[in-house]
Amino acid sequence: MTKKLRILLADDHALMREGLAALINSRAEMEVVALAADGAEALRLIAETAPDIVLMDVSMPVLDGIQAARRLRADHPSVRVLAVTAYDNQAYLRQLLDAGACGYVLKRTAAKALIEAITTVAAGGVYLDPEVDNNAEDYAQAPSNLRGEPRRGELTGREREVLILVAHGHTNKEVSARLGISVKTVEVHKANIMTKLGLKNRADVVRYALSLGWLDHQ
Repeated sequence: MTKKLRILLADDHALMREGLAALINSRAEMEVVALAADGAEALRLIAETAPDIVLMDVSMPVLDGIQAARRLRADHPSVRVLAVTAYDNQAYLRQLLDAGACGYVLKRTAAKALIEAITTVAAGGVYLDPEVDNNAEDYAQAPSNLRGEPRRGELTGREREVLILVAHGHTNKEVSARLGISVKTVEVHKANIMTKLGLKNRADVVRYALSLGWLDHQ
């Protein structure tokens, strides 16, 4: 039997905790192992339950999500944090990444996108909610010391496909149509590519693809 992904939920609103728990527990590959109402309780329960991922609200009493993420990065570096927030200000979200979060998802996001975010972070990726007005250069500025970040150059097969199409000048919509995936998924793959490879713009993407000979037979 495949091991389930262990998730801890930290949110000071009971209805939000219960709703997220019901959604996650409905997935055969995931299970909620603990619920916390604030950052301090989350840190205590993380030590007791050893989750794989913490879905962390940002605005919480006692210890907020940013403070808790910093502590978590120091005390439990193998646990990955996916921040949940109502705020879409880029400067504010950058603080989350600097604190050690492996990504963020907006509270208004659809259930399907939330599951995708959890899956992406669990697989070692970085999830940046596509509803936030970011571009590839913004993504590339995510701190290189993100806890648990995949090693430089380790692209998945799908990320390689996306990179090659982007290098050829295809738009997100065109990449989506060619690969049969959503535009949001394309944006997430691009974010992961830029972060993993330390690239800043499309010119860097083209140079990288050319250096490996990936454009020779396209």
